[in-house]
Amino acid sequence: MQNPVFDYCFSHTSPVGPVLAELQRQTHLRTLSPQMLSGPYQGMLLQFISRMIRPRRILEIGTFTGYSAICLAQGLTDDGLLHTIECNDERAPMILEFIQRAGLSERIQLHLGDAAEIIPTLNETFDLVFLDAGKLDYARHYELCLPLLRPGGFLLADNVLWDGKVLRPQGDATALALHQFNEQIQNDSRVENLILPLRDGLMLVRKK
Repeated sequence: MQNPVFDYCFSHTSPVGPVLAELQRQTHLRTLSPQMLSGPYQGMLLQFISRMIRPRRILEIGTFTGYSAICLAQGLTDDGLLHTIECNDERAPMILEFIQRAGLSERIQLHLGDAAEIIPTLNETFDLVFLDAGKLDYARHYELCLPLLRPGGFLLADNVLWDGKVLRPQGDATALALHQFNEQIQNDSRVENLILPLRDGLMLVRKK
């Protein structure tokens, strides 16, 4: 569906750069679900958020092909590190290829496996967390991540509107899980939150 307002906004947004443009192209050529990619518009937002926060430590759950990790790493401090977790080890060669091409091999650490098992092993305090893995696991991942997030730190969760299906989640397990996750955040006294209707919905959460 065409959206002239979005098209105008996109045409007046800085490009993300040649490495990410090529990663987007290769993701469409080499994966079965290229729509999972953050894309240049959201990618630029992730870059801006990271650059505003200037995080020393970032945790990303759900690497896919590495696009959002590269975007988020743009704001790291000079001694910063981004931990990213991907459950599909077949994606590792492509992820590592583009992390290297972006010059971020020393700034991004890839973990392969189950996020619920890996998160408790990370001996870190995070300034920024990005949830973008299995939507049915958001609630669990959130509870695992929040204790590792510093007070005043931010957590972002992607796809929280699920193509608008969260408004009527009956009959759609993912939409129902995301609606329940959104309610969980809304009622959590430990945080304050904001949903942006950007692409498929981006939840911004700040730990008090």
